[in-house]
Amino acid sequence: MRDEAGTVWHTPVVDASVHIFCQSNADLRHTFMREPFRSRGFPDYEMDWYGAPGGEYVEGSVGPDNQYPGSDPALVARELFERRGVDVAVLHPMTRGIMPDRHLGTAIASAHNEMMVTRWLDGEFGDRFRGTIRVNPDDVAGAVREIEKYREHPRVVQIGIPLQSRELYGKPQFWPLWDAAVAANLPVAVHVEVGTGVAAAPTPSGNTQTYEQYAGFMALNYLYHLMNMIAEGVFERLPELRFVWADGAADLLTPFMWRMDCFGRPHLEQTPWAPKMPSDYLTDHVYFVQGDLDGPGDVPFAGEWAGFTGKDDMVMFGSSYPHWQCNELVVPASYTAEQRDKLCWRNAAELYGIDIPATAAVT
Repeated sequence: MRDEAGTVWHTPVVDASVHIFCQSNADLRHTFMREPFRSRGFPDYEMDWYGAPGGEYVEGSVGPDNQYPGSDPALVARELFERRGVDVAVLHPMTRGIMPDRHLGTAIASAHNEMMVTRWLDGEFGDRFRGTIRVNPDDVAGAVREIEKYREHPRVVQIGIPLQSRELYGKPQFWPLWDAAVAANLPVAVHVEVGTGVAAAPTPSGNTQTYEQYAGFMALNYLYHLMNMIAEGVFERLPELRFVWADGAADLLTPFMWRMDCFGRPHLEQTPWAPKMPSDYLTDHVYFVQGDLDGPGDVPFAGEWAGFTGKDDMVMFGSSYPHWQCNELVVPASYTAEQRDKLCWRNAAELYGIDIPATAAVT
């Protein structure tokens, strides 16, 4: 790994966000889905309103026989472990968002879980991969069944849900799902979904005009979920619950938390079930995947900014491979050695229980 000053570091790397797919629509339907869902209509991975102008995926990510990018374990392993120097990769299957039929949504999530476990976690490179099982928050009973099915798998390390939701995740209808996550000792990762389901518009004021506006704003939806979860007392009720906001925007946490603390301080009596200051609920509950698009960049105050609100204890590097942004791991020169280690591997290793024996050293 090389920092902005050109210094080479022997530092372990955990890639906390690697996106994986089925090889094709036919592969998803006929290999992993069963009737009556196999023949149902649902959107393609790329069937959304906001396609990236330069293409969705990085060059060289298409699999053998023109398989979908991010669908071939050998190719992904070569790109991550050999070319990019990643030690362990956390896989996040991309599904199709919230479906009008909750049973169909659960069947799609279940199919992707089977694909990930059989092809990736139990395959040739399984010791280098960790997995996210996808569940449907619109079908809490079905989601809990998926958690119970995979909770004992040694390489399953978290639960995945879409950022695009019809309801805020602090509301009581989701509490049994968070109870199940805590019981299984699995964090919950929230990620922007591919495909277009029936979720709300990407902004509170409706749909944006361009991809750039969508990409710039969409990740901020975590703020609405997070603030609602704090106000509803979710973290007070479940002190062991951990949420990973897996699409970035940690850099915007600080100003919003300052505002929430400011407005929350004189009104704590309105939420007796959440008696602490809002920012007090961040530690050990809130994590972010960080990439090139987040933060102030390599500026003298980058390390100081990372320390505000304890963000340096919350961030984990994620490449988003094979998507177009495919973040390279570049650490701002103003980060301390401790901040560098937390971003590169330590926070992720502690959260996911990954054994990383190496110690950072300079050459």
